[in-house]
Amino acid sequence: MNRDDQFEKRLSRQPVKLVPPAWRAEILSAAQRAAGSVHASRIPHHVPWWRELFWPCPQAWAAMAAVWLVICALNFAVQESIPANLARHGGAPSPQLRELLKQQEQLFAELVGPIRPAEADRRRPIAPSPRSSRREEFLNA
Repeated sequence: MNRDDQFEKRLSRQPVKLVPPAWRAEILSAAQRAAGSVHASRIPHHVPWWRELFWPCPQAWAAMAAVWLVICALNFAVQESIPANLARHGGAPSPQLRELLKQQEQLFAELVGPIRPAEADRRRPIAPSPRSSRREEFLNA
């Protein structure tokens, strides 16, 4: 510890030497360039929350947004064309179309077979309850 104190005393006695102005300007410009490159690679703190959300891969988010726009445009285009298509053909189907639909229903019925009611729709027979005088005693008590 004594040696450290002596070193510090000797150091404090030496006059402070100033850095030459040319060196100072060179050192500061190099530090500013390094700080600028590091700062540019990070997300600044003043960026809105929505940019921080999309920052990891903005190309993927942009591609997903483009896909959704295409889907919405196609959906809108199809919805617009359906009523126009129905208006052109009229409201009632033609007799040939009705015949084809009947044939299709018959073929479907042959393939599927008779449709039985679901298990939940069938009525189950109710089992008769036991007839006992004990039950009346408990109910009257």
